[in-house]
Amino acid sequence: MNRSIGVCYYPEHWPEDIWEQDAADMAKAGLTWVRIGEFAWSRMEPEPGNLQLEWLDRSVANLGEAGLKVVLGTPTATPPRWMVEKHPDMFAVDENGHTRGFGSRRHYCFSHEGYRAESRRITEILAQRYGANPYVAAWQTDNEYGCHDTTLSYSDAAQAAFRDWLAQKYQSTDALNRAWGNIFWSMEYDTFDQIGLPNLTVTEPNPSHALAFRRFSSDQVAAFNLEQVRIIKAHSDAPILHNYMGRITDFDHFAVGADLDIASWDSYPLGFLEDRMEDGDAHKRTYAQQGDPDFQAFHHDLYRAVGRGRWWIMEQQPGPVNWAPVNPAPLPGMCRLWAWEAFAHGAEAVCYFRWRQAPFAQEQMHAGLLRPDRSPAPALAEASQVAEEIAQLSDVSTAKAQVGLVFDYASAWAWDVQPQGAGFDYFRLVFEYYRGLRKLGLDIDILPPDCADLSPYKLVLAPGVLTLSDALLGALNTFDGVALIGPRSNTKTEELTIPTPLPPNLPGLDATITHTETFRADMERPLENGGTIRHLQEHLEGSATILEQTAEGVPILIGNDQIQYLAAWPDEAALGRILSALCQKQGIQTRPVSAGLRIRRTDTHVFAFNYGLEPVSFDGQTIQPAGVYWTTR
Repeated sequence: MNRSIGVCYYPEHWPEDIWEQDAADMAKAGLTWVRIGEFAWSRMEPEPGNLQLEWLDRSVANLGEAGLKVVLGTPTATPPRWMVEKHPDMFAVDENGHTRGFGSRRHYCFSHEGYRAESRRITEILAQRYGANPYVAAWQTDNEYGCHDTTLSYSDAAQAAFRDWLAQKYQSTDALNRAWGNIFWSMEYDTFDQIGLPNLTVTEPNPSHALAFRRFSSDQVAAFNLEQVRIIKAHSDAPILHNYMGRITDFDHFAVGADLDIASWDSYPLGFLEDRMEDGDAHKRTYAQQGDPDFQAFHHDLYRAVGRGRWWIMEQQPGPVNWAPVNPAPLPGMCRLWAWEAFAHGAEAVCYFRWRQAPFAQEQMHAGLLRPDRSPAPALAEASQVAEEIAQLSDVSTAKAQVGLVFDYASAWAWDVQPQGAGFDYFRLVFEYYRGLRKLGLDIDILPPDCADLSPYKLVLAPGVLTLSDALLGALNTFDGVALIGPRSNTKTEELTIPTPLPPNLPGLDATITHTETFRADMERPLENGGTIRHLQEHLEGSATILEQTAEGVPILIGNDQIQYLAAWPDEAALGRILSALCQKQGIQTRPVSAGLRIRRTDTHVFAFNYGLEPVSFDGQTIQPAGVYWTTR
């Protein structure tokens, strides 16, 4: 598949007399794709029903005539001021009951029917007008669902929609009361209209209630997205995508992605390092200008799964951003490295954000490929270098990995609702498994929780999966490789209650979790073979073979030749040892790498990326910091 680069552009921000030069400069830089329109509703429709789209016609034509392909975004992430006057109750409400009002973006509740109708209306207008336009080669729905904690809303509209969702799901309050265990604390309901939202309670709400609200909220995002997709598809054959974010787990991306043609995500390695990672100061100092060596790759593999093999980066960081606790500039070469790492993981396109730095408003301190005065910023030369290299390098297609790692959004919601102790975070647990595999020089495929075919893999890991689906359990029953399950996997029902038989209840494994404890961060427990466990330990009984135990002789890893259960959260050393042993058992060749070096294989090439601050050696080659090396396989 051909690779290409692109950029995000906001013609409405700039005088029209420079548009033509902008387009020419983009083409000269080697760009292919240009995303426009996703924040421009107030210029498209300055007053209700007063459509002003001629400027957008001219912008699309200008870009297309320069040889560029347009990604047209629906503008529903930024409803104009007149919209909130027309629908004053359209705002989301936070868990403390505060309205999240106008003055920035994403100021709507997914459950508000009046706004959903407006969203459908503007999407229909754009789809009818541009659906057959030869320059509009792709569509983007909305922008960054879930960003700024906007998935969950505790508004009146959300409450009404939630009650309807519950009625459809449970059919009767008797069934709901049984499923949630509402006999506890006399929480039983007689009608669905009695059920409120799980906020502003005296102490924690029923966890089953809270998890149901998370499932409902995720479904609302998927339903909102699907409305736009159906409208666009009725008028256009161009592919449709959405730009997801990093470490956003509030809604099920697999569910949203099922209705889209391509997944994309917005990659900001330096901002995410400071804003969304728990690693200590030493780690953040080391990678302050490069980003974490595994965070971007994890999301590349995740969104490749969400997109069923097709994915892009819609926004790639080009320089300092404006929104993290600190905002350093990337090391020279990193904007090139990030792009090539994405391509090595199968990206079809990498689009930089943005073409020119804005001199006004909230993102004026966010760099672009150009400075506000139109002079080149450092990333422009790196983007052009990538474009030249793409033309020289033969097609790089993603190779099938030998290791699969299950990721389940519902589990993230469940453990957020019921963590059982500080420090337990589902995303972090899965990410540490991913990081451990990458440090062994391995490629990883991320799998959805309903994966029914594990045959391509020799090793499959499913840490923290709330309830193993029937499809996944069926696949495990016939799996020829080894599966590592746990901790906290298959330990709850989908209603977040304890199942009977007691967990983990895995095929061919005689083991029962007798109780679960969490413990202080400064009380890690040593293991007999080295390393420690932290945060959480499940205590086991049964006849299953003990493979790892604590220094005091308490089993934490049990199993057989087909399935193993890990009943604790191991530290880096212990997890690395466990993963290495599994790979050796399965004949998976590992290649442990130095701290900043990461490897990725495609069908035709081996890529090496140096995230470190010192040169590293790989295959007899010296790779400088921020350097990329590739060779044919």
